Amino acid sequence: MKYLKLLYKMKKTVAQIFVLIGLCQLSLFTKAQGDHDLWLKKVTPVSVNVVAAKKGAFVNVAIQELQQNWAGKANATVTLLVKPDVAVKDDGFKLTANSIQANNDMGILYGAYELLRRQQTGQLVNNGEIVNPSYQQRILNHWDNLDGSIERGYAGNSIFWKGDKNTTITDNDKKLWLEYARANASIGVNGSVLNNVNASPQILSADNLQRLKAIADVLRTYGIKSYLSVNFSSPVRLGGLKTSDPLDANVIEWWKTKTKEIYALVPDFGGFLVKANSEGQPGPQDFGRTHADGANMLADIVKPYNGLVMWRAFVYNPNDKDRAKQAYNEFLPLDGKFRDNVIVQVKNGPIDFQPREPFSPLFGAMKQTPLMAEVQVTQEYLGHSEQLVFLSSLWEEFLKADTYQEGKGSTVARTTDGSIYNQKNTAIAGVANVGLDSNWCGHPFAQANWYAFGRLAWNNNLTSEQIANEWLQQTFSSNISDKNNPLAVSEWQRNFLVPAKKIMLESHEAAVNYSMPLGLHHIFAGNHHYGPGPWYAPKNLRVDWTPPYYHQAAANGIGFNRTKSGTDAADQYHPALAATLNDVNTCPEVYLLWFHHVAWDYKMRNGKTLWDELCYKYDSGVKQVREFQKDWDALERYVDKNTFLEVQRKLKRQEKDAQVYKDGCLLYFQQYSKMPIPYELERPVYDLKYLLSMDMLDVNK
Repeated sequence: MKYLKLLYKMKKTVAQIFVLIGLCQLSLFTKAQGDHDLWLKKVTPVSVNVVAAKKGAFVNVAIQELQQNWAGKANATVTLLVKPDVAVKDDGFKLTANSIQANNDMGILYGAYELLRRQQTGQLVNNGEIVNPSYQQRILNHWDNLDGSIERGYAGNSIFWKGDKNTTITDNDKKLWLEYARANASIGVNGSVLNNVNASPQILSADNLQRLKAIADVLRTYGIKSYLSVNFSSPVRLGGLKTSDPLDANVIEWWKTKTKEIYALVPDFGGFLVKANSEGQPGPQDFGRTHADGANMLADIVKPYNGLVMWRAFVYNPNDKDRAKQAYNEFLPLDGKFRDNVIVQVKNGPIDFQPREPFSPLFGAMKQTPLMAEVQVTQEYLGHSEQLVFLSSLWEEFLKADTYQEGKGSTVARTTDGSIYNQKNTAIAGVANVGLDSNWCGHPFAQANWYAFGRLAWNNNLTSEQIANEWLQQTFSSNISDKNNPLAVSEWQRNFLVPAKKIMLESHEAAVNYSMPLGLHHIFAGNHHYGPGPWYAPKNLRVDWTPPYYHQAAANGIGFNRTKSGTDAADQYHPALAATLNDVNTCPEVYLLWFHHVAWDYKMRNGKTLWDELCYKYDSGVKQVREFQKDWDALERYVDKNTFLEVQRKLKRQEKDAQVYKDGCLLYFQQYSKMPIPYELERPVYDLKYLLSMDMLDVNK
């Protein structure tokens, strides 16, 4: 543990140092029982001999992890070797059942976690198997505020910031940060943006930078780099300058001085994330400059420190006829104009983390600029931490979507991971769902989304089924009656693993069905985005923040016309794909109402009218959740009591929420369709008048 003391650089008494070491050892090796352990449940290890020719901070952690969690052959010898291999990239490694070889120490640690994961899940190790990461930078974006609140956070307050207590750093803080870092390292995450993209300029104050240093010193233990979101107007609001123009010499000098201050405290600081000229945030366009001007100014300043600038492409104007088009319109003309240490961060879809969206047309279209996909781990639009929705299915669909930009097979994954375009930097980001709740994420199954993001960031070819298998086995296999008895293991897999995995893999489609099927999108209740609100349209609210802007329901049909006869957003995609999307007869029906305004009596490919198909989709979503309830109840004897009851309670609420979605949307849209709900479907439970007056966030608790 000597390296921990060196990293902290704390002036402590001998007694205080031993207390700190004890807390760190508790976090590393003797995890408390319960959901707080995540997928890193404590195991009873068997004896293993770990041999490493070269010791270092990360190698030492790898040795300890192997010794504390070994589940392979007893008294085996495992060799750790840092030795270059041309087939091994970045933090990747070469694996056998008894050896890990990597180009650097961090690769050894990732290899240790992979070897342990294979043991716990029964996956075979092929001798000489190369395991490389898909992306160099695998980053969690925390939308945490300095006062401790979290924007779109559903699992308690921030683990990093505490308002007026930000200058006080406790051993409990460090213990929690260390546990967080270990969890991230175990799934390959290697970076954390510690604060909200809607950044306060005060994040760069001297006191808060001291807290940044304390956090970074702990996260570094597991190879996690720290990043900050910054407010573009910081030179004015924090520095007292008259302008934040990125081409102004005084502004440039201010950022140079502030950046030098940061790197003096945190030498391995990762860089800046910037949300600019979006949703009221300041940016270079305020001064007649481009996004490239703003990003390049910061990029030049962090380049001597090997820092990155991640510049978000989430922009839209209240006056634009189609919000979905603006990011493409603003950023495509700038392709090739960004510095090589700028990476443009693009949300998976062109609107905003909807239950289902087509991929953003920027993917593949920007061929000379590295793009990093941004997905949302926190469930802002998918039931917060109340509903069980396994997001890996959504992300897998997105990553495997074909852009056609370099021919068939030019998937989003391949256009962002360096497989197609020569990118100096590759990265992917996930908006974190972590908070101070005892189980980190607010819902036991929301932990699976944190896990899934890390695993897909490391290997974007994994399937959701593989990831669900891994997570379930690591999280719940401690409940197998006798792990050494093949019959007991087989019984657990048959009676728990298979039905639990079924719930997870069907949960995303179920949520789409009971909320926004067939390409409907952004028809949520206002502000909190929980529950239906297709009717929500306050007169004082900008129109692109209201659901009618998106569903456009009327007597002649429903849907947003993004074809050539509408906003022409479909033509932002490659011509081969645009032709498919523009034609109502070939457009995938899951995106039908995203790209087309369709008559209520339009015949779907299964022969039903559009109206009837909507009714059946909403009804099927409700029925799917009811099946989840029954399936979960049958798993009681395989799950600890607290977790079982918590998931049972949340599924009960989810079923009620699904019913509200179904009744609210169908009864509202029926006012326009004037068509009956098919007689064979269950009648609405709620009246529309009641639903118009209620708030689902409160009613169904």
